[in-house]
Amino acid sequence: MREFQKRKDNMLVGGVSAVKLAQRFGTPLMVTDENALRENYRAISGAFNAVFPTRVNYACKANTNLALLRVLEQEGSCIDAVSIGEVESCLKAGFSPDRILFTGVSVSDEEMRMLVERKVPINVDSIGQLRRLAAIDNQHPISLRVNPDVGSGHSQKVITGTKGAKFGIPKEEIVQAFAEAVRLGFSPKGLHAHTGSGGSDPTVFGRVTEVLVGIFEKVRTELGIDLEFLDIGGGISIPYRPEELRADLDAIASEVAGKLQGSGVKQLVIEPGRYIVADTTVLLTRVNDVKSTPVKEYLLVDAGFNTLIRPAFYDSYHHVAVANKFGQQAQIKYDVAGPLCETGDYLAKERYLPKVEVGDLLCVYDVGAYGFSMSSNYNTRPRCAEVLVTDRKSFLIREREEIKDLFRHQKIPSRLGQ
Repeated sequence: MREFQKRKDNMLVGGVSAVKLAQRFGTPLMVTDENALRENYRAISGAFNAVFPTRVNYACKANTNLALLRVLEQEGSCIDAVSIGEVESCLKAGFSPDRILFTGVSVSDEEMRMLVERKVPINVDSIGQLRRLAAIDNQHPISLRVNPDVGSGHSQKVITGTKGAKFGIPKEEIVQAFAEAVRLGFSPKGLHAHTGSGGSDPTVFGRVTEVLVGIFEKVRTELGIDLEFLDIGGGISIPYRPEELRADLDAIASEVAGKLQGSGVKQLVIEPGRYIVADTTVLLTRVNDVKSTPVKEYLLVDAGFNTLIRPAFYDSYHHVAVANKFGQQAQIKYDVAGPLCETGDYLAKERYLPKVEVGDLLCVYDVGAYGFSMSSNYNTRPRCAEVLVTDRKSFLIREREEIKDLFRHQKIPSRLGQ
């Protein structure tokens, strides 16, 4: 978990006072530290490239803010995209099509035509999709996604690599799928798998690499196809709790590289999302009310699961601090709940904090991954603003939505009157 400095009792984010950021931009507010983002990318790229030639495809579903994408483009990252919207975001941020790999599921013909027009390589998810793509353009660059029957993740909802999951071609059929690709006229470039999200066990990454190497060798010996890369997906987690340790990147990279030695694989591809962006961003939220019940104390804040859904959806832990009483002694146990008309609208449960009063500012840690990207307008609430801080300066990178924005694409038929 990233540590933060303070000035007097005020928390600093990227050298900037959280209290002043909230005063200037309002709350709820997501604040990203640009230097932390660059550090995380360099750490993971450096660890893997130290032991094997590796391309880093940032899994942009974690966070598609254009400013953050531009930072990663400058750092030399490539992209793992799963929708046309993500592809368009990355092109707008400056990525060339060859630096994007599209890995969607349930992909329509229209989407594939758009990808072909934009010259974005496609990671094919099924034999049916392969045949539909061949009817559009059988010369388009492709790789194939296999279900490796190796799964891991922080929740059952994010485990993608187990047998029976909706993702990828079953490993028992993958060699046949490569043969079909060649028959249709394609020249497949790579093989992809993804086990899930939120893991740090090196042996899991080693096992999926071992499965892919076995398929790589079969495809080469039985079909004569010399693939250019193996993509082991992403899923490397971060420490959300104070007592948790950061993932050992060197150990994971070494485990993977050990499985690749002597295989003939030229390039490894990894797809980190959470590891790169999660701990770069905090959520600042204002306390609207302090409520006592016979069984617990509530802090009622202006951010709910419309702003950060992970605690309610995954039962995920996010650390909470009082930004304007940072470092003061914890005294009282609180549940932190939001403004939505839902019992399950909470950000944190049973947290010991300094005595909190109406108007205090809470900071929720590690919201850079699957924070804004999973936010919504539930209860007809506008989504929050986003700010980038660097070298003690702050920049608005997403304007706060207004109520009028929520009505922009709605229409009342004229027959219903004014």
